[in-house]
Amino acid sequence: MNGIRTNAAAVMLGVSPNTLRSWERRYSFPQPQRSPGGHRQYALAQIEALKLTLAETHNVSSAISLARERGEGPSSATRLVSAFAAFDEDRANRLLEESLTLRSVERTVEELLLAAVTEHADVEHTSVEYEFGWRHATGWMSALKRLSPPATRADSILIFDASAPGSLDALHAQALELVLRRAGMRTLSLSPAIDRGRLGRALRALAPSGVVLSGSGLPLDEIARLIYAVRSSAPAVTVFDYRSAMPDTGASTICRLGDRPTAACAELLAPVSGMALR
Repeated sequence: MNGIRTNAAAVMLGVSPNTLRSWERRYSFPQPQRSPGGHRQYALAQIEALKLTLAETHNVSSAISLARERGEGPSSATRLVSAFAAFDEDRANRLLEESLTLRSVERTVEELLLAAVTEHADVEHTSVEYEFGWRHATGWMSALKRLSPPATRADSILIFDASAPGSLDALHAQALELVLRRAGMRTLSLSPAIDRGRLGRALRALAPSGVVLSGSGLPLDEIARLIYAVRSSAPAVTVFDYRSAMPDTGASTICRLGDRPTAACAELLAPVSGMALR
């Protein structure tokens, strides 16, 4: 059963747990379900809807009435999953636009877009729902990347994406580049299949402070040759692993980033010289 406990819901609404329970008794909203152990579990959509309407009305009864009237509440990953399942592009766009009124682009990407596509992922086969969602997410993030403001930081990042086309790793690589650009960094994404003899030109032009390996499409010996080519042209550059692109042998000098775009971005924004190797 998905839901949040009373204390967490109360914190979100800025009230005490007793106040939240009194609203339940008086207004029958928000209406929790019960866990097998008898604990209240509130639907996140109801709590988010009520939080928004409380901020709008500053009156409990009016806020509850408005939250009920709005029905589903704010856009959520669950609703986006349903839109992808129905192949409803217009509805998916509306949900993402609604989310941007409540959440940042970064949170919308992680909490809705990536989460919804992941729900349709299947390790054994690619469903039409997954491919529809994947392509929609790719187009949406590409549009946002084009709208990102010019770089404001001296740091830049080169991303080698070895992900299989249409994979979740490929989507995460796109999300990472979007988040980095919105953080003011200059980025360049390349395939590891590029001519290694010309790699130096890209490294000199970009002068990256870090190189990120993403995707699991390269064997270990190919990764080693790619890193050698990078460090031959830029000896001081730091190489990072995103989402386990490189097997952890215990002896690697590659810095491993978090699995989520925002976590990885935060680590890349830290001074490279101050990052601990993991």
